[in-house]
Amino acid sequence: MQLVEFNQASPEEAIIFLKHCVQIPSWSTQIEAKRPYAAVEDVLNIARQQAATWTWDEIKAALDNHPRIGEKKAQAELSEVEKNFSNREQAAITQDEATQQALLEGNIAYEKKYGYIFLIKAAGLNSQEVLNALKDRLANDPETEKGIVHTQLAEIALLRLSQELQA
Repeated sequence: MQLVEFNQASPEEAIIFLKHCVQIPSWSTQIEAKRPYAAVEDVLNIARQQAATWTWDEIKAALDNHPRIGEKKAQAELSEVEKNFSNREQAAITQDEATQQALLEGNIAYEKKYGYIFLIKAAGLNSQEVLNALKDRLANDPETEKGIVHTQLAEIALLRLSQELQA
């Protein structure tokens, strides 16, 4: 979407556009409310500021609608735009049987320990890098991991927004 289109879109259309980046309603609402923007970087700056205000409850709700890393088929509840984001971001995650099994086992261990899915900004990472991060993060205490998840989700949202919003 072009910046001019974003600025001129109805509030509902702008919020739907932003929701595809991350399913945190307060984020979308706050960014939409500050329109119009003079530049894409202005939108990204506000988006970054708003992401810093996310509560754990908001993050947890967003995680509940996010596909597991390594799952090429995103959850049925995701929009086509969100499925495309997920598939594009996980493009370097190989789907050989050993990798599939290692990711499955790691995801199960992670979910058992923390109570939510393992989330990582996978864009640009290969399977081994994701697996190494998963193993490393299993050693974190719950509060440290919540902080990492917050950062990772914000990075994903900002990446998606920067890819979809054009000057």
